[in-house]
Amino acid sequence: MKAVLFDLDGTLFDTAPEFILALNQLRQQYRLPPLPEGDIRDVISNGAAAMIKLAFNKERGEPEFDVILQAFLDLYLLRLATNTAPFPGIEALLQQLAQAGIAWGVVTNKPAVYTLPLMRAFSHLPAPGTIVCPDHVRNRKPDPESILLACRQLDCTPSEAIYIGDHERDISAGRAAGVPTIACTYGYINSGDDPLSWRADHTVACATDIWPLLKQNYLFNAQQP
Repeated sequence: MKAVLFDLDGTLFDTAPEFILALNQLRQQYRLPPLPEGDIRDVISNGAAAMIKLAFNKERGEPEFDVILQAFLDLYLLRLATNTAPFPGIEALLQQLAQAGIAWGVVTNKPAVYTLPLMRAFSHLPAPGTIVCPDHVRNRKPDPESILLACRQLDCTPSEAIYIGDHERDISAGRAAGVPTIACTYGYINSGDDPLSWRADHTVACATDIWPLLKQNYLFNAQQP
């Protein structure tokens, strides 16, 4: 194992607080009551369009959709990283990877205009070896292109990396790329989804479970606790 790759929202960082605030503020501007946090968390992994559908019952191509979407993204950008935090166990995991000489990176469907400043806000963490956004590839996840690009940038083969995500598209992309996969059920799991059906190589309920799993299955010589 030479590299560990992470999805961003719902896997590496809990970015839900900013999405919840921005979406409910926009609903307030339209004189609509706030939505429960849990309802919004359920759809975050499906992207901004899914949040607009939830909050305004609008889909791409419908009147006002683009205007509402842009207003939402503008509000989100204003709040970027203000309440976001690594999921419990992630900071320790990144330190353990650094101590073991294992590279790490981010492979996300979040556009670079949001991803890069968000990552800069956490510059106190061990630096990622790569950050791949949809801006950097022709085909976003579940296509494997972004994971394969990250592997090339980290100078490893897919079999020498592992990909961790909280959505079926993450696991599908990893499987298509030929990397071992970990499904994390602590992320933004859609209501009714069954992560066990995604056919990931492993499933974890907390980020603190990732390092022991890696040590047991992939890092046989690791000395870190």
